[in-house]
Amino acid sequence: MTDVAVRLVLFDLDGTLVNSAPDIAHAANSTLGDLDLPPIAFARVRSFIGNGAERLIHRCLTNDLNGDAPAALHREAYAKFQAHYQQCLCDRSRPYPGVSETLGSLFERGLTLGCVTNKPARFTTPLLRDLELEHFFAITVAGDTLAHKKPAPEPLLYAIAYVGATAAATVMVGDSLTDLRAARAAGTHAYCVDYGYADPLELIAHGPDAVIGDFPELLRLLRG
Repeated sequence: MTDVAVRLVLFDLDGTLVNSAPDIAHAANSTLGDLDLPPIAFARVRSFIGNGAERLIHRCLTNDLNGDAPAALHREAYAKFQAHYQQCLCDRSRPYPGVSETLGSLFERGLTLGCVTNKPARFTTPLLRDLELEHFFAITVAGDTLAHKKPAPEPLLYAIAYVGATAAATVMVGDSLTDLRAARAAGTHAYCVDYGYADPLELIAHGPDAVIGDFPELLRLLRG
């Protein structure tokens, strides 16, 4: 779908606005080292991102996308990961090319912008602030803002209600099936970037309304 007249544009964070995988992988492998477990290749950790930090740690401990680590081990590892990640949150993380400029242009057109991420608020807020993206967003919904995270529709519906928009006038922009499924469940338009952490062919197979190879393409797709 192109040339959609919208009021609200919601963005995923990791893999969509910001390439945060280097810092996440560093924190994850530092955690594994603390536990005398072998490190995981960067590409593998990168593929584990998208369903929140708690799920990420289960995947890293088991080296399995669908794995579940023992509860006690997971609690210990998650606490260590949070400490490590807090220390390196913005060491290597950077917005993708054109993100700041495109968000500024959309904002100037009168579109309302929001960030809906599965990342915990303790990491989301300082990351957006330090990368000078926070001021673009009228609403930020983190992974622990509500009882449910994406792919549940609640975070999107919460953001829509907060700004007084409608689902039909909202686009969700993300890099994963988690974002696409959340958009479908909430009744919004779904745009997927193909440069993030998911397999782009898998995203295309699920029929998003648009696939974006370069973030500034949003300026062509969206009319405020």
